[in-house]
Amino acid sequence: MMRKVFNGIGVSPGVVIGKAMLVPTEEFVVIKYNLKDSDIPSEIIRFKNALEKTKKEIKEIQIKVKKEIGSKHSNIFLAHLLILEDPFLTTEVVKEIKASKFNSEYVFSNALNKFIERLSKIGDEYLKERSNDIKDIGRRVLRNLRGEKRETLADIEEEVIIFARDLSPSDTVTMRKDKIKGFCIDMGGKTSHTAIIARALEIPAVVGLGSISSNVNTDDTVIVDGTEGIVIVSPTDEDLKKYTKKREKLLQIEQELLKLRDLPAETLDGYKIELNANIEIQDEVRLVLKHGAKGIGLYRTEFLFLNRIDLPSEEEQFNFYFSAAETLFPYPVIIRTLDLGGDKFLSNLGVYKEDNPFLGLRAIRLCLAKPDLFKTQLRAILRASKLKNVKIMFPMVSGVEEFRKALDILKEVKDELNKEGKEFDDNIEVGVMIEIPSAALTSDVLAEEADFFSIGTNDLIQYTLAIDRVNKDVAYLYNPLHPSLIRELKNIIDSAHKVGKWAGICGEMASDTTFTPLLIGLGLDEFSTAPISVPEVKRVIRSITFKEAKRIAEEVLNMRTLEEVKKYIDDMNKKYCIGG
Repeated sequence: MMRKVFNGIGVSPGVVIGKAMLVPTEEFVVIKYNLKDSDIPSEIIRFKNALEKTKKEIKEIQIKVKKEIGSKHSNIFLAHLLILEDPFLTTEVVKEIKASKFNSEYVFSNALNKFIERLSKIGDEYLKERSNDIKDIGRRVLRNLRGEKRETLADIEEEVIIFARDLSPSDTVTMRKDKIKGFCIDMGGKTSHTAIIARALEIPAVVGLGSISSNVNTDDTVIVDGTEGIVIVSPTDEDLKKYTKKREKLLQIEQELLKLRDLPAETLDGYKIELNANIEIQDEVRLVLKHGAKGIGLYRTEFLFLNRIDLPSEEEQFNFYFSAAETLFPYPVIIRTLDLGGDKFLSNLGVYKEDNPFLGLRAIRLCLAKPDLFKTQLRAILRASKLKNVKIMFPMVSGVEEFRKALDILKEVKDELNKEGKEFDDNIEVGVMIEIPSAALTSDVLAEEADFFSIGTNDLIQYTLAIDRVNKDVAYLYNPLHPSLIRELKNIIDSAHKVGKWAGICGEMASDTTFTPLLIGLGLDEFSTAPISVPEVKRVIRSITFKEAKRIAEEVLNMRTLEEVKKYIDDMNKKYCIGG
């Protein structure tokens, strides 16, 4: 087979070389046949038995998942059970079997297709994606109706890299983790089940590959670079040599960096940086400590709300937040309130689909528009703060008015909890995520009222440069080294310091060591990065003096063009052996 190279979305870093295993899409050919009147009662019993057997299977998977990789992933299957109880797929099927006198496989398959069609007409990308969950359930019911057993990823006995058009949640969470060395999927994005689970298990994965499942065969030799989002099918000897070397280098670097885990994040001349980690799911808490971070600088709570049908209760949220706070005590846990909206949309909030969601009703705007939703989360966060290491951060604040409105609701919640006799940290610190130019321009005013700043560079760069970073036609213009952004960062940091507040950074820029010396020189007090990036960022912090970092920042602040800055930073990185 000829060498082929595919580019996708790298969702879990690392390099793996091995044999491919193609997981074909399971399609059933459903035969339609008529029933005798006397056969209908037994046919209905057969259908109901298949449903019960499917429920039992899903509950067993749920227990296994909760035990092995955490309750967050097991919650996926609560939604599966709810789907199985939907009258459209249960009561209506029984009625149709009686009315049409057709076999249950045919009637159920028709109902399933109509159910998926209904979802496809809803203007909600997330719900459209959930059709994969429904197909997974449907295949299980049909297998149980036929008395068939299908081999799953749990049955794999050799080390392989999985290739598929898509993988169901029950496929990914029941796999043999000691045998599956990587994922390559046609579909999906950074928030797909496969991506989330791959990151939690630290397995290299690339998704959004388009048609890769049609271009690979089981036992083909493949290279997967989950860091760069590259997959090579039938690599050349030169490819194998190059990526074997890269893999060995990454493993060697990982081992060397582990030696830094318990060392402080401080420059050669003693300037201390608070080095924390961003997390999205509960299972990542263990990675915070493993990689040597001292706390959580950004807990993205919206991921508790995704991959499910219902909204999480106060108690469920409290359990997640308190578990993180307790595990990392006495280190800080900064919990960002809901940043739903944009590319993270939930139809069950009763919010219509917007033409330009990134500039619409999202984050703090959504929370202020849905005070009941906001209060439930704030109650959970406050209750989780009783160990006094939890902080609150409001996202996408445009100015002091919005911040005050959020604080007013927080005070209401505090008053409620006091009346109920609930324990919480009454002096909990409340910060602002600076990611909108209006907030950056009024950071001096915000600094007087907020306890701290955390700069969300992903959106700040997008909004400052007027660039949609996911639009391939203009993505090349998205550059964190633009002089306007560097000056913006300096202004935000100085505004905080003038009134004795600290300023951190939690966007992707914090994880890229290309920018670390410059960010130190600008005066940042805290970095919050992806857990896996913590050791490398710490290495760079410990390899430079604060005096030299300040000199780099001063030079950059006097530059006029992006090209000047890029060349200068590239030269400095070569000098300090950064990024190579």
